[in-house]
Amino acid sequence: MLNIDSIANKFRLSYFIFALLLCAAFVSIFLYAESRIEQDLVKARLLQQLELSQEKYGAQPIYVAEPGIKIYRYDKAPTSLQAIANDTVQETSVTVNKESGAGHANLHLFAYTQDGQTYILTYLENTEMVMENYPVLAIFEHLEDIFADTLKVAVILSLLIAAIFSQLSSKQIIKPLLDLKRAVETDHHNLSDLTHLPSEVGVLARAIDEKNHKLEQYLKREQLFTGDVSHELRTPLTIIMGASEVLASQLDADSHLNEFTNRISTTAKETSEIITALLLLSRAPEKLDAPQTSINNIALAEMQRLKYLLRYKSVTCQIIAEQEYSAYVRPELLKMALGNLIKNAFQYTDDGEVTITIDDEKITVTDTGLGIPEAMMPLLYERFERLESQYKDEQTILLSEHETKHKVEGSGLGLSIVQRIMSHMGWQLTHQANRSGGSTFSIYYK
Repeated sequence: MLNIDSIANKFRLSYFIFALLLCAAFVSIFLYAESRIEQDLVKARLLQQLELSQEKYGAQPIYVAEPGIKIYRYDKAPTSLQAIANDTVQETSVTVNKESGAGHANLHLFAYTQDGQTYILTYLENTEMVMENYPVLAIFEHLEDIFADTLKVAVILSLLIAAIFSQLSSKQIIKPLLDLKRAVETDHHNLSDLTHLPSEVGVLARAIDEKNHKLEQYLKREQLFTGDVSHELRTPLTIIMGASEVLASQLDADSHLNEFTNRISTTAKETSEIITALLLLSRAPEKLDAPQTSINNIALAEMQRLKYLLRYKSVTCQIIAEQEYSAYVRPELLKMALGNLIKNAFQYTDDGEVTITIDDEKITVTDTGLGIPEAMMPLLYERFERLESQYKDEQTILLSEHETKHKVEGSGLGLSIVQRIMSHMGWQLTHQANRSGGSTFSIYYK
């Protein structure tokens, strides 16, 4: 089946349609010229016959000449001819009687006025016409058949030539585009060879080359920024962790301040891990090593780390796994992705349960919380889109008084980051609304 979206096929189709329209124009010109010539020949023959008949027979209401010529005075002509006759030669099909039965022939007729008297001149064109009666018209009829056969052959050859020419020319036309495609696919090594071309392909190559240069500069600045930020933040985080350890060592074992020092140390470590994960996201996936990482351990650690979000809620959480599952992935990326999903489940669930299920193909986080409104689904993985803001925009009362008092904090970046991590690792993130309320997010890992 012809793929009409292909540029080459569009060129071929346009050539063929152009050839078809050109042939149609030539056929129309031929038919028009043939009709006009035949009309002029018939008209000259009938006017000549009218003059000869008047000289030979004088004034008569009807003149008959062989073969097939009949001239009527207007008032003696059949009413059917009077209704259609004018000064232009017309052609109509009529039925004639032959010895072998009825047949069809072409009747040529027109009206002619001479000295105030109008005549209707007719000529019946059939097989009775012979060369000696009107050789000019007979020769024309013969030439008409020859020209018609020649025109048919010319049309067929024209379409065939158009098809061959379009096949060859389309390859030459799209060759620069294919060269441009190969240059782009080979990391632009050969793109500079096309930028000097004066054609549209050269303009496109220069535009792509300029855009690539801008993107390279942008990526370079982003990588430098990420590296600089991670480097500059690690120093104060290291100081914070060291200071918290010193402070913890100076406190009594039963001091109530130990909880705060532990929180400071834990948060600093988590921030350091987040910086490491974000730095990994800035690198190409093929340049990252992917050690075998225990999914169960990451899920358990994240659930324990985020349990403080359930401190004042009647929510239970559990991990369901038949065995120990692992994946080849950087633990920092898996920790950030799974941690964001668990954090969202804890934040938006005020009663019920949160279940983390692990099997040999996916990690599922299911909650019985608020769920996600239909209007937010197109923006689910967009940056800075939050569930609470969507509810406010729709002006719907979906939060209870208890839920309103416990305002959910966040920036709207969690799911966006998770989706970015999934794309980076070649995994897949899906969402499904639960019938009883809440949401189910699934990570399909390799």
